[in-house]
Amino acid sequence: MASTIRLELVTPERLLVSEEVDEVVAPGFEGEFGVLPEHTYYLAILSIGILRYRKGSDVRKVAVGGGFAEVTPERVVVMADVAEKAEEIDLERARRAQARAEETLKDASLDDDAVATAASALQRSMARMAAAE
Repeated sequence: MASTIRLELVTPERLLVSEEVDEVVAPGFEGEFGVLPEHTYYLAILSIGILRYRKGSDVRKVAVGGGFAEVTPERVVVMADVAEKAEEIDLERARRAQARAEETLKDASLDDDAVATAASALQRSMARMAAAE
């Protein structure tokens, strides 16, 4: 029985994570899901949220902005639209993005597309702050 699983997290810009880990917990479209070594084959749509991975007692966080995950018994490949490691997140920038999104959502004259865009921006900023804190 394998004791670790390979996590590879990529964005269109770069390879963010590539290492052997003990566990992965990802924000699936219908809720979080966990992956351990020798997990069954699985494909998932990711939502905006926090991907956590554990290596021993060390837990690391990555804010992801949607994407897909492919799980095999040996590997988890996450293809994220955008992603940032917790230590790379600028908290002040995330707070400003949250304030802008909240201000935009107060505008009663917004059409559905503008509301969806602002709500998504708010969700991303909140995920970034949660990952960094």
